[in-house]
Amino acid sequence: MTDRDDIDAKKMRSNLKERRDQLLERANSNKDSRDTVELDQARLGRLSRIDAMQGQAMAQETERRRKVELQRIEAALERLDTDEFGYCLTCGDEIALKRLELDPAVTLCIACANKAAD
Repeated sequence: MTDRDDIDAKKMRSNLKERRDQLLERANSNKDSRDTVELDQARLGRLSRIDAMQGQAMAQETERRRKVELQRIEAALERLDTDEFGYCLTCGDEIALKRLELDPAVTLCIACANKAAD
């Protein structure tokens, strides 16, 4: 577990696992919307196909983002196991507790996150 006394590691782990389960559940429920759009002109008009393709592209992007979030969650769970949780990956300083409570998968302190956004 983490050696930072101000972090409730059990609660953080629970929040991360709950978020992971929600993402996996959504991924399974939205699988059909990512399927290939059929180009049968007899079934769909041109505008309907374009609309279907746009919907598919949006669903694929949502899935890509979901996978990135799942990777962030898995990495945070690993950091909890190796006593690296709660420390900035760039500078090594502690990440503010409020920031971790908001997003337990966060990897940067505010200062480094601001630098990365510039």
